[in-house]
Amino acid sequence: MTSKQYPTRLPCGNRVLDLSRTHVMGILNVTPDSFSDGGRFGQLDQALFHAQAMVEAGATLIDVGGESTRPGARAVSVTEELERVAPVVEAINSRLDVVISVDTSTPAVMRESARLGAGLINDVRALERDGALDAAAATGLPVCLMHMRGDPGTMQDDPHYANVTDEVALYLQQRMQACVAAGIAEQRIILDPGFGFAKTLAHNLSLFKHLQRLADLGRPLLVGVSRKSMIGLTLNKPVEQRLYGSLALAALAMSKGASILRVHDVAQTVDVVRIIAAVQDAE
Repeated sequence: MTSKQYPTRLPCGNRVLDLSRTHVMGILNVTPDSFSDGGRFGQLDQALFHAQAMVEAGATLIDVGGESTRPGARAVSVTEELERVAPVVEAINSRLDVVISVDTSTPAVMRESARLGAGLINDVRALERDGALDAAAATGLPVCLMHMRGDPGTMQDDPHYANVTDEVALYLQQRMQACVAAGIAEQRIILDPGFGFAKTLAHNLSLFKHLQRLADLGRPLLVGVSRKSMIGLTLNKPVEQRLYGSLALAALAMSKGASILRVHDVAQTVDVVRIIAAVQDAE
């Protein structure tokens, strides 16, 4: 486990994350077309029931997404994304004691979600969409910046890197600098390597192997590899058979210093985190 180089108390709206330990973030896609669970939680009661189940299983963050970012996904309008996300954020905030993360690149969704009780902005485009930096800064919330090239519709069109880890690290450093210039304090920034986004299997495996290089940037790391194609391609398994591969990578990410694990299978991942923590805390 790497030593933390940053303050471990992260204010997230009206809640606080203790980053001295690893947290499990449960994925709640309120979309019809996400790669693993699209269409399952589109109704408010379904979404709230699933969020509650994940919190009861040990999730300390729920990541609500209203726009699929799978390869080839279509864009959605601002109105459509707001209609999907806002009621879910409001309902979770009023009923559950959990940090609500909103998986969005849309400035209007950032502002409205913050007003309704969200505690974290999780942006696969690292606040590059027009107006996103200013919107995120205005919320006062922490932000998660992810590495991606292009957009979900084109990101897997033959991506190339001279050195994937160095180039991801450089990009994240540059986005951190842009955030600070926009008024987002460095202490409010989380970094996500972007596994599966504009990366081949070889890129993903190399980036994971050298995850310490990103931890050395001095910010908390969020790692999201749950059920992703890097597991399917390595093990030759369809999405519904990728649990064990996902858990293996969760354990490895934790050993490499990840602060947040973004997952579909919360209960199983929480068990992994707890047993590793118990060993690490032993005399």
